[in-house]
Amino acid sequence: MNVDQYRASENGTEFDEHGTESAEHGARSAEHGARSAEHGTASGARRPAVSVIVIVYNDAARLPTAVRSVLRQTLHDVEVVVVDDRSTDGSYEVARGLAAAHPDRVRAYRLPENSGGCGAPRNRGITEARGDYVLFLDSDDVLERDACRNMLEAAEATGADLVSGLCVRVHVDSRAGKEVKWYPWLYERTRTLESISELPDLMVFDTLSTNKCYRRRFLLDEGLRFPVGIHYEDLLFSAQAYATARRITLIPNRVYDWRVADKAAAKSISNRRDEIANFTHRMEIHRRVDRLLADKGLLELKFAKDVKFLKHDLVLHLRELPFRDEAFREEFAAIARQYLESIDRAAFDEAEPIHAICAYLLQQSDWENLLPAVDTLTNRDKISSPLVERDGRVYWCAEHLDDPFGRHILDVTDLGHHAKPVEKMFLRNVLTSYESTAGTVRLAGRITNPLGVIPPGARLAGQLEFYARRRGVRFQTFRFPVANVWHAGGSIAWEGSADLASVRPLGVVDAVWDVRLHLDVDGVRTTTRLTAAEPGLATGQLPVRPRLTRLVADRIEPVVSSRGHLSFRLVPDKKANALVQRGVHGRAGTLAKSGYRKARSLRKELTSGETKIRLYREVFSRLPVRKGLVVFESHLGRQYSDSPRAIYEEMRRQGLEFQAVWSYTGGPAGFPEDATLVRRWSLPYLRALAQAEFWVDNQSYPLKLTKRPRTTYIQTWHGSALKRMGFDEPEWKLKSREAQAEQQRTLDRFDRFLIRSEHDVRTLARAFRLQERTLLRVGYPRNDALAQARQREDAEGRRERGPLAAELGIPEDKQILLYAPTFRQRGNGKRRFELPFDVERFADAFGDRYVLLVRSHYLNHVVLPPSVRGRVVDVTAHHDMTPLLALADGLITDYSSVMFDYALLDRPMFFFVYDYDAYVHEGRGTYFDLLERAPGPVVRTEDELHAVLGSLEEQAVKYAPRREQFTADFGEYDQGTAARSIVDEFFAHWRR
Repeated sequence: MNVDQYRASENGTEFDEHGTESAEHGARSAEHGARSAEHGTASGARRPAVSVIVIVYNDAARLPTAVRSVLRQTLHDVEVVVVDDRSTDGSYEVARGLAAAHPDRVRAYRLPENSGGCGAPRNRGITEARGDYVLFLDSDDVLERDACRNMLEAAEATGADLVSGLCVRVHVDSRAGKEVKWYPWLYERTRTLESISELPDLMVFDTLSTNKCYRRRFLLDEGLRFPVGIHYEDLLFSAQAYATARRITLIPNRVYDWRVADKAAAKSISNRRDEIANFTHRMEIHRRVDRLLADKGLLELKFAKDVKFLKHDLVLHLRELPFRDEAFREEFAAIARQYLESIDRAAFDEAEPIHAICAYLLQQSDWENLLPAVDTLTNRDKISSPLVERDGRVYWCAEHLDDPFGRHILDVTDLGHHAKPVEKMFLRNVLTSYESTAGTVRLAGRITNPLGVIPPGARLAGQLEFYARRRGVRFQTFRFPVANVWHAGGSIAWEGSADLASVRPLGVVDAVWDVRLHLDVDGVRTTTRLTAAEPGLATGQLPVRPRLTRLVADRIEPVVSSRGHLSFRLVPDKKANALVQRGVHGRAGTLAKSGYRKARSLRKELTSGETKIRLYREVFSRLPVRKGLVVFESHLGRQYSDSPRAIYEEMRRQGLEFQAVWSYTGGPAGFPEDATLVRRWSLPYLRALAQAEFWVDNQSYPLKLTKRPRTTYIQTWHGSALKRMGFDEPEWKLKSREAQAEQQRTLDRFDRFLIRSEHDVRTLARAFRLQERTLLRVGYPRNDALAQARQREDAEGRRERGPLAAELGIPEDKQILLYAPTFRQRGNGKRRFELPFDVERFADAFGDRYVLLVRSHYLNHVVLPPSVRGRVVDVTAHHDMTPLLALADGLITDYSSVMFDYALLDRPMFFFVYDYDAYVHEGRGTYFDLLERAPGPVVRTEDELHAVLGSLEEQAVKYAPRREQFTADFGEYDQGTAARSIVDEFFAHWRR
């Protein structure tokens, strides 16, 4: 069946990619064995093993390809049943021709009248099928060559009523041959389910009927048929099949190619979301599925389906609302509201916050707040609401907060918008006025000012920027200053104009131009896109002069992108454009495009990692080593911190003559101005490493870069080990011999490795298989300040906080606790660290005595609510940990190596190990039992943590002996002289 006319998949073109490539096809099985006479391959009374039902409507051109994909199956015992839905283009004649050419394998049928959907022709196919098993195929798709064999063998081996395999969306008009696997995590391995309840995600996500093989007797006995006269029939049929099947088998093999034409002129049924009937049909199907699940007692599946409805089904239609008129919106809301009432409210908590917000506001018909929320739904991370703070929490809007459920849903504190500076915000910028005259367009808009992040007295300036959407041809951008920018209530208003006659596109290849507005706030820039929220606001055409002359185009017109942003599109002269297009698609154009693509490919190759490594080895490494050149790096270039910083600053303090190079990742802000800064992996970076006399870092320079013999690599490392490291880790032990040898070669680059205790010798040095001559027993330069602080306190009998306390706004009468946990890996790939205790409860309990500093691992980040402002402070942005440790009166940690550093200060430590068993026994293991050797109380619950925090003085006295032993065991070489010792040994000859 023509996907452009009839595709009724539930997901349409909004399918999201999941994961990476699935497993390869399994080894090809042997030819299917001889079957009994009753089930043989011959025509007549014999029944085939598999019947593939191919439905078609007005798709004569592609039908033969679909049928051939069945006839060419490696399993030959297959018949094709073509059912034509009363086509008007000759599809039935093509089907009859195929049947005549293959009389024993192809049969063709025609419905008496067009049914308007996929259900009726598939039902007719079930009636006509003779095989033991049934598959469904649309006329614009194809079966993978081994599909029937793999599915049949799985069904017969397991006795399954239903076998499902991997579907792949093949974008046929994609130049790169784009392929997207359909929920591949469901098909990572072969497995058999006795009930769909064992894997609810299967019913919730894979609702296709076409990537499945059904036992025909199962369909007949259960009376399974597709609904007729309603779209989205796959959803109901698949749900019925899943819920009824006595056994379901999943196989990791690719079985079905869903061929998608993104540029098709006619939209598929599921993509006609501008038709209210489309949404009506979807809701009716959902109601029928819900009744089915209730009848079958599968309530847990209903909940999973509710979550998916909020996260996916509803989202597809919500994204269309900004482009629809008021009548459409009201009718849509009335239909949706009725269904949303049936959804378990607990499902809202399982959806993303913006999904839940949109669903709630839709229920309330609050269009003023809903439409901006839809903007955020479409444009991830955009802040489209001014937000409001109440009682220390941040809410999407000020309305509906008297409703407890609404207050819960609209709470967006955890998104952390209140903690972002304006330059980190993507703000909604609504176009309020659009006029065009004689080549000039006059624009006006309002920019959201969330929580007043742009203060009333801020200096404001703006700039409009026009640029080609296609990056490969973005040769020039055109900028125009914004005449007026001012505060207008809770938003920032602006007015400006642009002379589009001065915008000179090339033409043809850069037909679409986007526009954005840069807003400067006290010298800090944030960038916005222009949201065209009012349909029909931007209209009219303006003259333009492409560089390829007006034969290409002579006008430009405003358009609204699929994300709701204002853009401009070249409007070509029809006659002239026909000539241009013939040239573009003719031989000359083909040669030009081929040359351009080759140039792009060459450029990509020249900037690839492999090319850079080759340059490093074959060019830069042949240059002479430069005396006095030292390359410093901390945490893969992310920070100016740790022991490399301490060594560098000691070298500067001693006035050594040397050339310093610091690598950075991201931006160079915060790195020393008296050093040469190079971006990590750039050519200057590689050249500096190749010619350096010394490498100094605390983690690792790129693994594939070999170190020259005349270069000395000082590896400072970044902490003693509680967790098993290197070749002591289980995953390292499981690597192949070649992989282990490659890893060892990178470790063998270390000429010197800093050691702070004999524990490091027994753990890190052994795990990295380092030679004794490599070890440098001087302690960590980063800890010199801590050891010296302890020595001063012991000598003077008092301690000084220094300027950092005042910088953080900490009162003199408050003691300071530092919470510094180890890195936490999140399975969903998110880096945000969820605090394992109620930070508001903590602030209420201890805010009169302590200020809590929260410093998450540099690979994580944390969000604090406004309610704890002044009592709990996020200091994660302070890359250098040493000043924070020196400031803290007590430390709360878990398994972080920061415990070894803080012990040098001889101050109270608390170990909050809420996930101890999982972390220690299910992870990579530890070198010692923290419960036995911790120099402070070890607690597992929030209540226990509150109990031990009652008095720092009491804990300081109680655990003093254990802290002393801990420091002796793990910090014996940290005497406050590490940086000076290293400079004296390696760099003293550079003194002036």
